[in-house]
Amino acid sequence: QVQLVESGGGLVQAGESLRLSCTASGSTNVISDMGWWGWYRQTPGKERELVAGITAGGTATYVDSVKARFTISRDNAKNMMYLQMNSLNPEDTGVYYCSARIQYSDILSEDYYGQGTRVTVSS
Repeated sequence: QVQLVESGGGLVQAGESLRLSCTASGSTNVISDMGWWGWYRQTPGKERELVAGITAGGTATYVDSVKARFTISRDNAKNMMYLQMNSLNPEDTGVYYCSARIQYSDILSEDYYGQGTRVTVSS
């Protein structure tokens, strides 16, 4: 059993920064198989959106709206992932979920999610 726990959310003003963290705990074998990690964002009235993802090798991808403002990183030794969010704006408001994936084959994978941490950006 593996748990993902997010932290670092809060209320900030536009232009400020936040750093989200995600910690994986539980079976070390399962955690070590989590090749891809990512951050999703859920905003009321919208579908959950993948904000950023990072592979085991450190290749990062971002949704266009956060490029050049957000930076995703991971520390495999600590089983942690981070999302540095700069120049926040009200459109970044939402609940941010940590996610990790085990890819068993080309067509079979298993996704894990945390409970989410709320980010509110006031104008």
